[in-house]
Amino acid sequence: MSKKADTKKIVLLDVHAILHRAYHALPDFSTASGIPTGGLYGVSLMILKLIEDFSPDYIIACYDLPKPTYRHEVYKEYKAGRAKADDELVAQIINSHKIFDALHIPMYSKEGFEADDMLGTIVEQTKKRKDLDIVIASGDMDTLQLVDDKKVQVYTLKKGIKDTVLYDEEGVVARFGFGPELLPDYKGLRGDPSDNIVGVRGIGDKTATELITRFGTLENMYKKLKKNKEEFISAGIKPRIIDLLLLHEEEALFSKMLATIRRDAPITFSLPEKGFKDGLDLEKADAFFREFEFRTLGARLRSVLKLEAVVAEEKSKLPEVDQKDLDRVALKLWVFDSNHTNATLEDIFAFTKKKTLKEAEAVIDAKLKESKSDGVYKNIEEPLVEILEKMKEYGIKINTARFSELSKTYHGTLSKLEKNIHEQAGVEFNIASPKQLGEVLFEKLGLKTKNQKKTAGGAFSTKESELEKLREVHPIISNILEYRELAKLLGTYVDVLPTLADKNGRIHSTFDQSGTATGRMASHDPNLQNIPNKTDLGRAIRSGFIPEKGYKLVAIDYSQIELRIAAFLSKDEKLIAIFNSNEDVHTAVASQVFNVSPEKVDKEMRRKAKVINFGIIYGMGVNALKQNLGTDRAEAQNFYNEYFAKFSGLASYLEKTKESAHRLGYTTTFFGRRRYFEGIRSRIPFIRASAERMAINAPVQGTGADIIKLAMIAVTDYISKHSKPDSIHLLLQVHDELVFEVEESIVSEVIPALQSAMESVIDPRETEGVVCRTEASVGDNWGEMKRI
Repeated sequence: MSKKADTKKIVLLDVHAILHRAYHALPDFSTASGIPTGGLYGVSLMILKLIEDFSPDYIIACYDLPKPTYRHEVYKEYKAGRAKADDELVAQIINSHKIFDALHIPMYSKEGFEADDMLGTIVEQTKKRKDLDIVIASGDMDTLQLVDDKKVQVYTLKKGIKDTVLYDEEGVVARFGFGPELLPDYKGLRGDPSDNIVGVRGIGDKTATELITRFGTLENMYKKLKKNKEEFISAGIKPRIIDLLLLHEEEALFSKMLATIRRDAPITFSLPEKGFKDGLDLEKADAFFREFEFRTLGARLRSVLKLEAVVAEEKSKLPEVDQKDLDRVALKLWVFDSNHTNATLEDIFAFTKKKTLKEAEAVIDAKLKESKSDGVYKNIEEPLVEILEKMKEYGIKINTARFSELSKTYHGTLSKLEKNIHEQAGVEFNIASPKQLGEVLFEKLGLKTKNQKKTAGGAFSTKESELEKLREVHPIISNILEYRELAKLLGTYVDVLPTLADKNGRIHSTFDQSGTATGRMASHDPNLQNIPNKTDLGRAIRSGFIPEKGYKLVAIDYSQIELRIAAFLSKDEKLIAIFNSNEDVHTAVASQVFNVSPEKVDKEMRRKAKVINFGIIYGMGVNALKQNLGTDRAEAQNFYNEYFAKFSGLASYLEKTKESAHRLGYTTTFFGRRRYFEGIRSRIPFIRASAERMAINAPVQGTGADIIKLAMIAVTDYISKHSKPDSIHLLLQVHDELVFEVEESIVSEVIPALQSAMESVIDPRETEGVVCRTEASVGDNWGEMKRI
């Protein structure tokens, strides 16, 4: 959209509508400390896109306020169908003020009025200015009634937060068949379910459009109708519709009033003294992006603002540093505070307030020493750097013929599933489209179940968790879930991994030791830690990973390591006794919780005990326990109470961990690694609760991460001292498992030694006698390993 000479452009943001859309489109976005950020990220992206597309001189943000508006006062049922905004969304609405403050974007709101009314009033107060063009950015279509030729246009979201469309007056006419000024009349007839505006019951889109295009406004329509019914009949309007119009005149006019955006809200709008670009504060914007971990948006803001000179100046101020030095300091910063994952030079300088890497490292070294975390860096992370480099360099071999075979099989199965789904639906449609899938399942087939969740637009969700609720309702659901799993496996692994192999058929993944806040290792390009192992389809993919000729793959994993860690960290006598007597922990716990002898524990009891065991150490509450156990709340509460009554040492430890995290703001692993929780003292309940759950589990999970890293160091030391060190290669680390390529002739000798090295990283005298036991498997591919 090009600007006329001497014409200023102003963008008006309907903040609540954009935030709401982004919040539902990006539900899983959050900071490392658990603070939700999907809505904020969406608004930030929208601002950047608006700058890029329109180069505005001014940007103005318009807000709804939480209190009722004048529409609620005259009609209590207004928007009555809408659920109360989630606490997560409310928190992001509040936090959005920070980005507008940083970007010099004035904010307008008024008690008793909606954001739409702010937009309408600003348009009204500026429409006579010939030197000003207006773009309204919104997430809904209500604002289209404000469109005026090309002077006032609406930039709205069609789908998600990236698919947008710009409406001028011609665009509105093309979409509806009439001009913007008649949209309130249209809503007066057909209503608006999303706002609970009733309209005239029995009149839908088609009839409303026909009436509006023929007779114009409602007032004019009723004037003509009362004067001459025959004109309506001769125009093809059915007597039933005429009767509905006459019967519901009051509702129609009242609905129009509710749907009409006010242009007389009690605000006085004036253009800011400084233009948007002149007033924005890049440092404040960067601070906002850092706070909410939108790492790439600072650079993108400079790019869309075409601040090449500023970028060049900022880069010129950054000293040239050796990449190894930068990686070392970034690793130290992450060890001190794991929320600083994969820190950049700018992150390091922002944290230390220094301008050279040497000075910054000195600050971080002091903090490591002060927090007693320096041992974690020296004894765990620093020795691991070279090990990970060698793992990447050596890589792991894949059987490209096997992947080709799987691709052919899976694509064939996918086609059959697609055909079956279309036959069951009675119509062909895009199974990958949530919208089309929702229409088929919930409208055409009429599938329903209890507690179905809806999307932001009011449609039933087609997320996997929601479809699982319908699995027993119709056979199409099982086929759809299988189709999705296959499509994901093909698009992520089967068709992709062979393209990443080198000329020797080896894949070289990067293992990132500072990529997560938990202390666990991450893997990327490609991610080899997420290859499924719980389904036949997933295991078949693992079977495509093979050793070199004359070698075997050896996998050694820690057995129930987190429960063992929970036992010795909590010093719970019963848990310690279970492990020290080599009992099956889930059977033993079931025996305690259900008050039966171990031999009377059946499969279902053991399953429930397993859910409780892992749920408790992950901070799972009664409601989550109920859902995972597949039982009612009373039974879940009883299990919860029984567990903590029998394992009181663990109960006491978890409560003390939570209290300590509240007091100190961090937790510590067995080896001294800290993890900070910004949200632990939040006044917002859901943020605080999320931080508490993470804090309860952090010492256990973090200690597990430390142990596997120490195991990698220990096995590398063993390999280096072996008489044939080039015959043993550490290939992968997958959470609690290490995968090796070992020359076939020495497998039986090497496996016990590797297990001993892994089990000896902690002295049992420091763990109440609990040993972190391992289990070993060997095979000709990663998917078909035999326990030994």
